[in-house]
Amino acid sequence: MKTDTINRGLLLVAVFSVMLSGGANAFQDFPSGIPPEDGAHILMFNQPAETWLEALPVGNGRLGAMVFGNPQKEHIQLNEDSLWPDENGWGLADGNATDLQVIRELLIAGENRKADALFEEKFLTKDIVRSHQTLGDLWIDFGDVTYTGYRRTLDLRNALATASFEDENGSRVKQQVFASHPDDALIITYTTESEAGLTASISIGRPMDAGRETARWFTERDCLVMQGEVTQYNAVFKGGKDPISSGVKFDALVKIRHTGGTVEYTPHTIELTRVKAFTVFLVVNTSFYHRDYAQRSRTQLEAVVRKDAEALRDAHIRDYRALYSRVQLDIDHEPVSLPTDERLEQVKNGGVDVGLETLLFDYGRYLLISSSRKGSLPANLQGLWNNQIEAPWNADYHLNINLQMNYWLANVTQLDELNESMFDYIDRLVENGKVAAKQNYGGEGSFLPHATDIWATSFLRSRTAYWGASFGAGGWMMQHYWNHYLFTQDETFLRDRAFPAMQEVAKFYSSWIIENPHTGKLVSAPSSSPENRFINEKGDTVALCLGSAKDQQVIHELFTNYLRAAELLSVANTWTATIAAQLPRLRSGIQLGADGRILEWDKAYREPEPGHRHMSHLYAFHPGNAITQYETPELIDAVRKSMDYRMEHGGGHTGWSRAWLINLQARLLDGELAHENIQLLLQKSIGPNLFDLHPPFQIDGNFGYTAGVAEMLIQSHENRVVRILPALPAAWKTGTVKGLKARGNITVDIHWENGRAVAVRLESPIAQTLTMIMNGEERQVVLQADRPIVLGENLYAA
Repeated sequence: MKTDTINRGLLLVAVFSVMLSGGANAFQDFPSGIPPEDGAHILMFNQPAETWLEALPVGNGRLGAMVFGNPQKEHIQLNEDSLWPDENGWGLADGNATDLQVIRELLIAGENRKADALFEEKFLTKDIVRSHQTLGDLWIDFGDVTYTGYRRTLDLRNALATASFEDENGSRVKQQVFASHPDDALIITYTTESEAGLTASISIGRPMDAGRETARWFTERDCLVMQGEVTQYNAVFKGGKDPISSGVKFDALVKIRHTGGTVEYTPHTIELTRVKAFTVFLVVNTSFYHRDYAQRSRTQLEAVVRKDAEALRDAHIRDYRALYSRVQLDIDHEPVSLPTDERLEQVKNGGVDVGLETLLFDYGRYLLISSSRKGSLPANLQGLWNNQIEAPWNADYHLNINLQMNYWLANVTQLDELNESMFDYIDRLVENGKVAAKQNYGGEGSFLPHATDIWATSFLRSRTAYWGASFGAGGWMMQHYWNHYLFTQDETFLRDRAFPAMQEVAKFYSSWIIENPHTGKLVSAPSSSPENRFINEKGDTVALCLGSAKDQQVIHELFTNYLRAAELLSVANTWTATIAAQLPRLRSGIQLGADGRILEWDKAYREPEPGHRHMSHLYAFHPGNAITQYETPELIDAVRKSMDYRMEHGGGHTGWSRAWLINLQARLLDGELAHENIQLLLQKSIGPNLFDLHPPFQIDGNFGYTAGVAEMLIQSHENRVVRILPALPAAWKTGTVKGLKARGNITVDIHWENGRAVAVRLESPIAQTLTMIMNGEERQVVLQADRPIVLGENLYAA
């Protein structure tokens, strides 16, 4: 079935292919380049940061910093992604297959409240405090200097944080900070035009953990050193205090290179006097990554200090731009020269700033490049940037949307390789989850929990069933493996990495689902809708049911994709046969209530929180693709009603939830509603430095927003269908986007004027045929391998 929005009177069914020669000529006038200094790609401020949410982030995937840009006492808060306390012997919950069977019988009997209580007793490890932690703080104290003409920026094109000002004598002082991936170091440079030079004291330190020191700092051989070990003396497990006195060990080294003046190393500081310029080199290594971490730091520092600061910067920019420059978004707008915080304030007061919207799109790409590289850990709830010993929600990995949302943007913005850190981590989790699947649930394969941490543990952490009894995480994560294959067409990845992981999680669900004796359908039991509850027939506010919409949709999707992958790889085994038989017997996760909305649970229930932040029952529409405009238009109204109901009752009140709404509305092809929620995101959930706020800071909304903008510009989730500008709002009247990727490994450039696409460039490394929908019209397009084609509006004339 095809969507009614297509103008069938203009349907062109001819197949055509434009070869490179003609395509290149047609493409010569395609707008290109990045706008000049009108605020594009630049976060800019006229004052130093006073709070952490005003500071500017830099990172190389593993090592990060928040730069305050203070001319008097500069504060650079430091992070490293592996700084976690030890596992502390925390094991799985006590529940087993016998307990699970009792819970299932209670649910079949309609005793939801008793099922919740027994699940909480047997399968939940209650509250947990075991957090990712800050590395510490670097201070550069210049004393009580007077300054004017201050400017502070974060250049997203080059990943450089800068500050500049004039001292009391009118001499310009400049600071530049970057986190180099190729040299794995934080580099800070200062220069001055003043004859008096710069005088400063440099020190390093780390907050205490519950009143206990966890690091020591000293100087040795012209180097400032901070060494320590992560602890968590306020740690909580199974609802009780369980102090952790050991953890990842770290070694941080700071060295100075200077021009003019003098440098003296005291026992705990570096003292600079009247220097004309200086560079701070900081390297960090930990026992999580390297057994010889301390020696590795010294080897790294020795290598990096031999290099010229300009050469280090140039290598950093080349490496970073190789990722960032793959996509360019330029939407026509009135130039704005105001600082970023003032622009944001204008939007909060009702203004529209298209340039700020594109800046936030680019910021999401910048943040992912800066917090997720091959060999690092994946971006956590705060990406990389955390200034606390006990972070909100432990700055861990939540798998009931948050980790997934962090990576929604990766493939569509040509950052495929940034998925590597996530796959490395989930592969570990799949391996560990085999123990939980067998020991707790008597099942096969691997169980993935809704929340975990650096140690990839697979126990369920929560006091309540509605938070902790989440069984859809594994299937949802497998969507990322499958989508990565669809975007890259990398069959080696599918065979060697995706399929083995998908099979282990599919095996768990295959052994997990049971027949509901009331309906004869196979259901997930117990089952919940993440972090939400319902009111059952007895008036109890409860969480567990027999086959929630989200769990059923996830299992159906994984079984379908698993069987497709098996077919592509010519795999046939006991599991493919079993799952092929189970798939048609699954209870559908897409059931409509009397009011036309998609049911969130196994029946129509009243809801204690109708404006809940999660839209889990719409998983099949986004990020899934079981409901689409092209194939199932009859279900689109149900999606809209379900989403509108959430919004009418206050849904979207957290940053990431608002970002999810933008993605949903893009798939509804409703550009105006999506843009309305972009405005609301900026007005309610974006901090001064453009960090997304849950509140507090939670980075998934930044990443989800970037994915949402991409979803408004291109969609390829429908089978061999690519939509061009499917949800373009009136505010984005004219513009260009270059380098977006569609499934099938198709690179797409688009130029539009007056709300209509006028030129589209497509390139694929493989030959394929697709259906393209542009300006409300549909056409088949034939792509030949490595032969770009350009389609202009004249080709779509009636």
